Amino acid sequence: MLTSNVATIALGICLAGTAWRISRWFLSDIGSESDGLSTGQRLAATGRALPGAMIHPGIWKNTRIFLWEIVLQGHLLQQDRLRWAIHMAMSYGVLLLVFLHALDDWTAPVFFSDYYPTLNPFRWLRNFFAFLVLAGVLGTVIRHRAHTRFKRIRSHADRLVLLLLAVIIVSGILLESSQILSASVFEEMVEEYMGDDDPDEVAALQHYWATKMGAALPVRADERTVDTAAGQMAHEAYCASCHSRPQAAFLSYPTSRLLKPVAGIMDTLRIDIWLWTLHYLASCLALACLPFSKFFHLLATPVNLLARASGPVREGPPAFRASRRALGLDACTHCGVCTEHCSVAPFYRVISNPAILPSEKLLGVKRLATAGAPAAEMALLADGSFTCTLCGRCTQWCPSGIDLQDLWRASRRDLIQKGFPPFYERAAAITPSATRAPESTVPDHPPLSLGLTDRPETFWACVQCTTCTSVCPVVDASDDPRRDLDLTPQQIMNLMRLQLKEQAFGCRMLWDCVTCYQCQEHCPQNVKVADVLYELRNEACRRAMLSPQAIAAESS
Repeated sequence: MLTSNVATIALGICLAGTAWRISRWFLSDIGSESDGLSTGQRLAATGRALPGAMIHPGIWKNTRIFLWEIVLQGHLLQQDRLRWAIHMAMSYGVLLLVFLHALDDWTAPVFFSDYYPTLNPFRWLRNFFAFLVLAGVLGTVIRHRAHTRFKRIRSHADRLVLLLLAVIIVSGILLESSQILSASVFEEMVEEYMGDDDPDEVAALQHYWATKMGAALPVRADERTVDTAAGQMAHEAYCASCHSRPQAAFLSYPTSRLLKPVAGIMDTLRIDIWLWTLHYLASCLALACLPFSKFFHLLATPVNLLARASGPVREGPPAFRASRRALGLDACTHCGVCTEHCSVAPFYRVISNPAILPSEKLLGVKRLATAGAPAAEMALLADGSFTCTLCGRCTQWCPSGIDLQDLWRASRRDLIQKGFPPFYERAAAITPSATRAPESTVPDHPPLSLGLTDRPETFWACVQCTTCTSVCPVVDASDDPRRDLDLTPQQIMNLMRLQLKEQAFGCRMLWDCVTCYQCQEHCPQNVKVADVLYELRNEACRRAMLSPQAIAAESS
């Protein structure tokens, strides 16, 4: 009764947590499209949009997505076969263990009329699924240790579920091993199914289980005094219908051989009962924690992949966009693939701001959506977010199908509304009279300067020929450079010739420059255009952290 109550409570917590996580898809406010909309209106918009995504003329497209993307994880297979094998082993190992072992009272009779957990192939399958999980966990640990380029953050709930998963698998193997060895388990079986009316028949069965079934039972030294055939007959009459030979349990049986020297102590202490209790409670606790960890992606990721069939988030109904963004946040497995392919991730090695990394930036966006982050954290998020070039590589490589580009654009609008504008807008206000943080909060970094911008001779040779602007790929990519960039490279050089450096700090060209050095290589007068732009950026970053008094002292 107690175990049944524990399972019921764990299932109730799991269902309640799942309902809470789903409700956040309609409560989290990401982007401006949901401003002024009630939860009911967003639910109604979702109800109208989902049927179009799930049932439309291209139904075979959804079928392909379900089979290729969800069942076979084909997107991940195309990207990284090793990671695909690890993910498939761990996820399907867990799912099949739950289906065929944890829920066997409900599922097994539907598919197998002669099911019993100690029969084959069920005993072998249970060990095989456990092997898949262990192989997946081991592969994940090795892979993460081998790829330590960038920081990966995990919550306490994530670590707890991983620990519980390891406890469940290891305790399950040890439990089956102790049951194979246990003399008490054998005696309970004999008492329930056979009785002890014929001591010779019981002795024959005991000898058979000691020699053929691996049980740690006393064996008579002289086998001629034991009727071996009688033992086999007794086994077939009383035990064979629900007990196969345990050698098929290729994880548990070898473990039982290793534990056989201490089998007597284990049986005296009834370790099998303690292991069963640990195994059961760990399973219930893992079930209760499931919605509150990243493993909720087992539900959110398939839903997100199916929702993606309706097209990019920006093309969907405005009232549905915020919900799809919140769904995408829950679909994230925090695998780090986006970070490994991020164009600006190398900046993290120089600027130790985790929000530069897409996988970590998602955590900040999630807290931004729930208004649960302090201002200092939002400032870091803003710096990381506006460092992003929106190149789209993270979206292209995301195995969960999250539209990360849309999330970055929407969260940028939210950050600006909360008072965290792009750095180039803040840099425009860099003057000696600007208000800044106290100097005590400024890191003691040396000036990153080549000494070019303060030397007039750097710009004497500039004849304003516009060659630097003509060869600039950033200018070429813009339909309206005046609108998108404020100033061109040639105009910035002119400001520097006129000693108007302060006015150059805020122009977007300074921050959009990709430092390709085309301008500098093509300059007929050998002006160090790219180096000047690079130095201006560093100078702006440094001065943005200084106090007004420090800037005034530098100016004087």
